[in-house]
Amino acid sequence: MPELPEVETIARGLHKRVAGDTIQSIWLGEKPEPLKSSPQDIVKVVEHARILQVHRVGKHIVFELKTSSKRKGRGERRGQWVVHLGMTGRMQVTTPDTEIAKHTHAIAKLASGLELRFVDPRRFGRLAVVSADSAAAGFEAPGDEPLESQVARFMELFLGRKTPIKSALLNQKLLSGVGNIYADEALFRAGIRPRRRAASLTRDQLGKLHASLQEVLREAIALGGSSVSDYVDADGEEGFFQLQHRVYGREGEPCLICKTPIKRVVIGGRSSHYCRQCQK
Repeated sequence: MPELPEVETIARGLHKRVAGDTIQSIWLGEKPEPLKSSPQDIVKVVEHARILQVHRVGKHIVFELKTSSKRKGRGERRGQWVVHLGMTGRMQVTTPDTEIAKHTHAIAKLASGLELRFVDPRRFGRLAVVSADSAAAGFEAPGDEPLESQVARFMELFLGRKTPIKSALLNQKLLSGVGNIYADEALFRAGIRPRRRAASLTRDQLGKLHASLQEVLREAIALGGSSVSDYVDADGEEGFFQLQHRVYGREGEPCLICKTPIKRVVIGGRSSHYCRQCQK
């Protein structure tokens, strides 16, 4: 599943390609799973709307939309198109003559002549809309934004929690956007084993974890994310941060620092990779 750096990379790419464009029409497929909002609501909010901005909120891509109403006295109407990529979802910017991929669930035709296509083979992704009438504040992620969280707030989230720190990092109600890859990489840099109870960590260790997590996320964004499965950006290009992984996906390989073989364990149903020597 794309994590914060991948979604950030895609959102930035989409913003460069389609911000300022207008969605003339949208086609939605027959599969019900990708639609978190009704087809009628999606059409109502999205069609004839100008794309003001594309940005990331947690693991979601959010299109900020504005529609100028022709009805007297109605003025402008704002809304949001919210896309969650799930495990295999992709948002593609294409020309109309590009072959339509199998498992395409939405096609938005733009005034520029381009098309925005949502493709998702496993159908875990979701498409939703938020109208100005239903949520004045707009779409919000359930947890804190990891790149904006201050160290004091970060400590407050985890101090006293009895769950393993790896599970706590993946809890989207605490931090929105962190997934398996970057939790493993941040814990390695902070020297903390993933099975350690969050409550057992000192303030100094949590401070190191806060710094390591933000460092890893920023480095991954700079390299376009990690392409370890189906992930490609808005231009169909793979990321490069997987070449910088120090523990994730390196089970049995020597630690880059101490040469101890990297170990893989399962915590809360999720794979976790760590070095027994460097992480305590």
